[in-house]
Amino acid sequence: MNGAESLLRTLLNNGVEVCFTNPGTSEMHLVAAIGKTDGMRSYLGLFEGVCTGAADGYGRMAGKPACTLLHLGPGLSNGSANLHNARKANSPVINLIGDHATYHKKYDAPLTSDIVGLAMPVSHWVRSVQDAESLPADAADAVLAAHVKPGQVATLIIPADCAWNESVTPVLGHALPMAPRVSNNAVVQIARCLGNGKTSVILMSGMGLTEKSLSLADQIAQKTGARIFCDTFASRLPRGEGRCRVERLAYFAEQATEQLKDTEQLITVGTKAPVGFFAYPGKASEFYPQGCEIYSLASVTEDAEDALSKLVDEIDAHSFAPRKNQLEIPGMTDAGFSAQSSSTLSPESVARGFAEHLPVDAIVVDESATAGFMMYPMSETARPHDWLSLTGGSIGYGLPTAIGAAVACPDRKAVCLQGDGGAMYTIQALWTMAREALDICVVIFANRKYQILQIELARVGAQTMNKKTLDMLDLGNPDLDFVEMAKGMGVLADRVESGDAFNRCFERAMREPGPRLIEVVLNDAPPGVPG
Repeated sequence: MNGAESLLRTLLNNGVEVCFTNPGTSEMHLVAAIGKTDGMRSYLGLFEGVCTGAADGYGRMAGKPACTLLHLGPGLSNGSANLHNARKANSPVINLIGDHATYHKKYDAPLTSDIVGLAMPVSHWVRSVQDAESLPADAADAVLAAHVKPGQVATLIIPADCAWNESVTPVLGHALPMAPRVSNNAVVQIARCLGNGKTSVILMSGMGLTEKSLSLADQIAQKTGARIFCDTFASRLPRGEGRCRVERLAYFAEQATEQLKDTEQLITVGTKAPVGFFAYPGKASEFYPQGCEIYSLASVTEDAEDALSKLVDEIDAHSFAPRKNQLEIPGMTDAGFSAQSSSTLSPESVARGFAEHLPVDAIVVDESATAGFMMYPMSETARPHDWLSLTGGSIGYGLPTAIGAAVACPDRKAVCLQGDGGAMYTIQALWTMAREALDICVVIFANRKYQILQIELARVGAQTMNKKTLDMLDLGNPDLDFVEMAKGMGVLADRVESGDAFNRCFERAMREPGPRLIEVVLNDAPPGVPG
């Protein structure tokens, strides 16, 4: 068999069974190998950023890598923004990047580029294949690299002749790496910190945000009085009924520093000490107070669940039952929100309808930015669900990541909360959703502006609010028509301009299989606050 065929068989032997593809000429033997290899499912994306974002979503939900198939350096570059997000999420991803045949590179053909140099900033592991005989072993190494806990982006560059030349036997399945466990000494040190009477915060992310980890952290909080937080943007967070509540660190520095203002010691679990997304004139980069002591119970790569379990043992917190959420849906009206308010389209009425109808085990992919700021708090005690956030800050992640989540979990409803500006970066994802009949409901928040950038314009002290300035942050003239775009790519779509209309459309979308898109027109929506 040739190198491409041995590569594909090696991936299948090692549990990799999904490929998100946007190939070109140099990948044709890989395309042919996928076509005749049983077990590898392929999903075509019309833009490379759709493929890489989908691989991110798949890795977050499946706990194992999918692969992407991309065309040379430009194809990789087109997918780099969502690989950046995947890298920050520590998602397991394998990129298969085609290259010119080894003997053709010396001619500096038009598509020749430094693929290794392009791959390094968005990958944890990079290798360029030297010959067809090496390809199966290199593929097996890529699988192992992607599985390094909590997950890594592995990029394998495959010259065309390495794919078409005769190769060797595929590599059989390898034992996968386990996350290292923290030492008992580290656990004892943290136990002493929590018993010293100082005001303590435990900040968690990554492997510290499993359902079991949250339960263990809640026991620790009850025993010690420590407050439990999670990062603003987590790769995957179990929420809702039956899960332990965790306070999310705010996005804006003013709010986050207020949350942590009295903290004397900060203990990290599966993350690092919190800093601002950006620098601001005259403001500190760190969210924690000056003089606050920083300790680590478990690093990003260490087994956080095991570390928390050991800490529960060390401080004898077993007698405290985890405080799990009871189902409590806000409803469409209450004492402070009238029936008249619910019929008006606003961030709150949309959030109430969302929480009302969100089904059990939904997967929520959130890139709603400012207009969807109420979706997260309003669904705190809704039916159990997973929440996937924009970990790397590079917009255009939501639609593709929903594809990957839906492919990984076809029996669960995926809901993509998407700002209109971010949607336009990877709008081609709608076509893949339609082609594969994926069960995804996309909610587009159409405020027709980059609202977060208008907020940031003032926050960084750039106060020029004239028409020329604001035009660079505005999505009007002409207004985007997401209903027509969706229909043009085969997705059923509705535009809603009242709270009642959203409630009806969303309730139907949760009952019926997708894909479906709902455009929520919020021209006069107040600026929201992510986090």
